Amino acid sequence: MSQVAVLRTPALAAVAAVHAGPEASEHRRRQGADARPVLAVAIGQHSEAGRKALNQDFHGVCVPTSPTLESKGIVLALADGIGSSQVSHEASQAAVRAVLEDYYATPDAWSVKRAMQRVLTATNSWLHAQTQRGVHRHDAERGHVCAVAVLVLKGRTAHLFHAGDVRILRLRGDTVEPLTEDHRVWVGGGQHYLSRALGFQPHLELDYRNLPLERGDCFVLACDGVHEHLSADAMQSLVRQHADDPQAAARALVSAAFANGSDDNLTAQVLQVQALPEAELSEAQQRRAALPLPPVLAPRTVFDGYRIERELHASHRSHVYLATDLDNGERVVLKTPSVDLAQDETALDRFMMEEWIARRVRSAHALQPRGRSRTPSYLYVAMEYVEGITLAQWMRDHPAPDLPTVRGIVEQTARGLQAFHRLEMVHRDLRPENIMIDRAGTVKIIDFGSVRVAGLADRAMPGTGEPVLGMVQYTAPECFLGEPASERSDLFSLGVIAYQMLSGRLPYGIHASAVRTRADAQRLTYESVIDDRRAVPAWVDAVLARAVHPEPRKRHEALSALVQELREPGAAALGRERVPLIERHPLRFWRALSAALALVALAQAAVLVSLHQRPTSPNPVKPSAMEKAP
Repeated sequence: MSQVAVLRTPALAAVAAVHAGPEASEHRRRQGADARPVLAVAIGQHSEAGRKALNQDFHGVCVPTSPTLESKGIVLALADGIGSSQVSHEASQAAVRAVLEDYYATPDAWSVKRAMQRVLTATNSWLHAQTQRGVHRHDAERGHVCAVAVLVLKGRTAHLFHAGDVRILRLRGDTVEPLTEDHRVWVGGGQHYLSRALGFQPHLELDYRNLPLERGDCFVLACDGVHEHLSADAMQSLVRQHADDPQAAARALVSAAFANGSDDNLTAQVLQVQALPEAELSEAQQRRAALPLPPVLAPRTVFDGYRIERELHASHRSHVYLATDLDNGERVVLKTPSVDLAQDETALDRFMMEEWIARRVRSAHALQPRGRSRTPSYLYVAMEYVEGITLAQWMRDHPAPDLPTVRGIVEQTARGLQAFHRLEMVHRDLRPENIMIDRAGTVKIIDFGSVRVAGLADRAMPGTGEPVLGMVQYTAPECFLGEPASERSDLFSLGVIAYQMLSGRLPYGIHASAVRTRADAQRLTYESVIDDRRAVPAWVDAVLARAVHPEPRKRHEALSALVQELREPGAAALGRERVPLIERHPLRFWRALSAALALVALAQAAVLVSLHQRPTSPNPVKPSAMEKAP
């Protein structure tokens, strides 16, 4: 298990972590005579609110154990909130938590640069979305914005990521070298504003560089409240005075900056490199970065510490197996990419994203990953095993479920989707086959291969839009038009599933998958879920009709609204207590109308025929003219 050391202001609670202290701030490996050297560091960190009432800085460090230490390295992160924002401390917290948690959930096959850039890009999109939803959506400097600096030490290399005015410096021998440049725009009168920051713009511009490490290197991360009031030479002098105690060095930097008149929050981190791995370890890491695809596995095969029990599913994209972890006896599900994807980099990229997504989405209604105690030898993911059946099988077993049961399944599925949506993710492939129900009745969403992560969306060719990755019967019409999938697209899919559970059919039949233009979408005609076989209230029909509306803007604004209306109908739904036949069953209506018109026509034709065939009477005899009276 990875150990995380996070130090925060007393006013803020600790994040699932070991608090920074003498035992957490120093990481030294005890190595035997024959042990291979590994990366070892000593770390100190200190933060104070200073002369401000609230500390908007947030910082942390993660020093994992093997094999994560070799595959992912050590991470330091410092985020500095901006004074103009009342929620900037929330942005700082979210940024550091994402770095310390999400980075270690990225695939081992990814490089440090790729993995951290993905994490920070996704975090930037989430922070920017929070600002757009708030009252300060037109003023980014008052929203969820923060400067950030991240240092990753892996093998014999330092990786630096930077946006804003948090600085990273390297002390080597008698020299001190600034490794970052502040992203500031000066407007005169000593005033400036950030030109780059996390959450500032929808797309993140991030500085990156990597440097070779040497034993004895010392790195300092400092917010502007520290580095603006201490020169580089002064910082080097203070660190040298406490060369054997990085925690004391960090505290000294903060105290000196405060004494020099700093009126901002003050945070400093100090890391000393004490030991480095052998040079050839980097070559091993490079080989691991190109993990081979596993072969097709047979039952009873021992694979990477797992015993394969049986194959659960196979497709052109992947193979799914039930396996037993030989270390602890736990049953897990292993998912391997199909050998047909060996040359498909896009598909393999989506596959590697699945485990990372699973580690970020924390919900009882979403499939959870399983930790690894061993360095993988192949490309695969290990997930929890759900002992149950798919919703597709459940629907076959329960062809006519009652409304409360359907409502319960919809609500649990919605809670799982909400966990994705809170992280600016869209599932895009919600269907009965990707929903499991365990023996306790718990609903879990599975298969994250099509999930769209904000900021990391598929890059399609201009004019082609995003690919349709889900099953067409459950995919929202806008996806066929090349528009990006949204939360309302997942809502559409859930609405279709609810409709199918109550009726055994689809609201638009096969016509929804044939949509290619907006005119096609507008021609889709909803068929009421009410029929002669199911006793479904009319207001439920109205709720479902809104959920699966072809126009996204006419659907419910959020999943919570759909769930609420399925329990307590709104005024619009209650106003449709008696749904006209033409809306409930348009085809049946027009058939009935056509039949009625045909009967009328036949009746009229019969009348005309009878009139034409009626026998005519002979001409009457005209009476003789009356003689005139004499």
